[in-house]
Amino acid sequence: MKLTNKLMSAAAGVAMMTGATAAFADGHGEITVGYFLEWPMPFQFAKVNGTYDEALGAKVNWVSFDSGTAMSAAMASGDVQLSVSQGVPPFVVAASAGQDLQILDVAVSYAENDNCVVSSGLEIDASSAAELAGKKVAVPLGTAAHYGFLRQMDHFGVDVASLDVVDMAPADGAAAIAQGQVDMSCGWGGALNRMKEHGNVLLTGAEKEALGILVFDVTSGPADFVAENSEMVSKFLKVTADANAAWASGENEAEMLAVIANDSGMDVEAAAASLATFVFPTVEEQLSEAWLGGAAPAFMKGVADVFVESGSIPASLDDYAGAVNTGPLAAAQ
Repeated sequence: MKLTNKLMSAAAGVAMMTGATAAFADGHGEITVGYFLEWPMPFQFAKVNGTYDEALGAKVNWVSFDSGTAMSAAMASGDVQLSVSQGVPPFVVAASAGQDLQILDVAVSYAENDNCVVSSGLEIDASSAAELAGKKVAVPLGTAAHYGFLRQMDHFGVDVASLDVVDMAPADGAAAIAQGQVDMSCGWGGALNRMKEHGNVLLTGAEKEALGILVFDVTSGPADFVAENSEMVSKFLKVTADANAAWASGENEAEMLAVIANDSGMDVEAAAASLATFVFPTVEEQLSEAWLGGAAPAFMKGVADVFVESGSIPASLDDYAGAVNTGPLAAAQ
């Protein structure tokens, strides 16, 4: 598989930056939080309304990223203190490289909103996936889409080494498949919707889940920042949980949707379509054995081992339980 060295080098770079000191205002008067555009979530309603600033008693600066690997690098350098909706695979890549990050909550589950799309001109579906051999594929390396791509190719018996894999952010991958520059493109959110205008998926979200290809994001942060600011982190998670609950109630949907869509850089219809495929587990569910209380560390180990087997990263940790910190979320409850 081409560009393997690029992902391994990125992981090594993140590990080298891990010792960097966080640079935010004296007295923790402000923090910086990473998030994604074209990825509509209830927390954005609280973001726009200044609810986080009020609850934390600090100014929250928000910066958008195009991948979870970029979030890891920003947290390693100290430029970002928390990341909302970082994919588990990029988190695993960073943790496996030695970056001391912690998962703090389950931000969203979205098997239907992360996938690979085959160009319609090829007329390839699940029954003819073997015909992908030799084709050019756009994949954002080290992300949930990358993990899903590897698992799908393994399922269909397609040797990844036979493909020309190009590292592209989802937005770039969407443009590439539209212009006929690649035969398949992988991504999520608004970019995935644009990809689907020019092709088809091989497996639905339900079919992926049946194969054990789970897709969920987390809120993450550097372990040292979390340890020194556990109360602030707990308050942050509480605001997020309250926003999720408000959305789930259905009573505030119209008001929230318009704000969320605008903050995501999407129109209301597109944002609503994405949100319809999202699941936001309650705090109780997140703390259960099904998620952070048991299944998550084992799932992360499985993700890491897939990356090791594919040659994308050099090694995995023996156990990822230490990368999950449920303390702040339990306190928020």
